[in-house]
Amino acid sequence: MQTDIMQTETSQAGSIQTEIQTEIGFTDRAAAKVRALMNAEDNDALKLRVFITGGGCSGFSYGFTFDDDVAEDDAVVERQGVTMLVDSLSYQYLLGAEVDYLEDLQGSQFVVQNPNASATCGCGNSFAI
Repeated sequence: MQTDIMQTETSQAGSIQTEIQTEIGFTDRAAAKVRALMNAEDNDALKLRVFITGGGCSGFSYGFTFDDDVAEDDAVVERQGVTMLVDSLSYQYLLGAEVDYLEDLQGSQFVVQNPNASATCGCGNSFAI
């Protein structure tokens, strides 16, 4: 895991300002892939949203989508001018994890290296805590 993944994000709700420590990694390779997809869509406002859902063979599944909007309770991680978002419910499961992009014999996909996972399925898309 890279050492520069901790960032302080500032969120302003009304007149109250809060800071959240984001300790979720976002590799250069993942950021480069997001940048390539943003260029292909001709939309510099796109952000990679990483989230957790119930289900999958191990209990929880990772999800990835693109979003134009940042929610008030999102954690925001930036790398190379690209933004990754994590909602507040998913954040607790992704704390200390790293999002990467891999191209191998199984195909190309965003992947999560999650130290909180006590078990993962063979494909790596679902996990248990």
